[in-house]
Amino acid sequence: MRKAPSSTIHGRKRGSSLALRAAIFDYGMVLTGPPDPAAHAELVRITGLPAEKLDALYWADRNAFDAGKLNGQTYWQGIVSKAGLALSPAAIEELIHWDARLWMTLNPPMLAWAAALQARGLRTAILSNMGDTVLQAMEREFDWLARFDVLVWSYRLHMAKPDPAIYRYTLEKLGTRPEETLFVDDRQVNAEAASALGIKALIFTTPENLRADLIAAGLDKELPLPASA
Repeated sequence: MRKAPSSTIHGRKRGSSLALRAAIFDYGMVLTGPPDPAAHAELVRITGLPAEKLDALYWADRNAFDAGKLNGQTYWQGIVSKAGLALSPAAIEELIHWDARLWMTLNPPMLAWAAALQARGLRTAILSNMGDTVLQAMEREFDWLARFDVLVWSYRLHMAKPDPAIYRYTLEKLGTRPEETLFVDDRQVNAEAASALGIKALIFTTPENLRADLIAAGLDKELPLPASA
């Protein structure tokens, strides 16, 4: 099931502009693609762990990293300690580097759609569960981040999706009401949390499926549609 429960979009008033005034995007798996296999292979190589063991350790404290309770150094030091490894500080820096590269494969159709919404006059935001060292790498490489009106990174606020407070914070920064705002995320729990606040939430899988969901929701009458991948 791809869709979160829908919230009502207020209809247009005579002489008004779009009912939707803003769109909020998740970063990973929406504006960017799946984790880079080459980067993952480097994490496996550096740690020497089986991929399944590394993945279990990687996700165990990821929420704490995204919420700013850990930084890149302490997050990876914790993984190394739990795995019983003896890695040098240089190896830890390598892990931090490849962790960032894991999440930096772009999704061109979604970036193009965000640009089309911006050209149409919608305000746009990125709301992402993100740790400090991953964001630092993104900011060095991606100048397109500055094209978004609002950037909300969880670690800076010490809270993360699906906490309702982080959605309210994003709406406040955008200056829009929930019913005026579209939210696109790849995780159902995050979309459902947005929908519970009255935001129009759609779950992202592919540009083609998002296009179909926008049409099904009647939003093709208001918004440009994403192109196929």
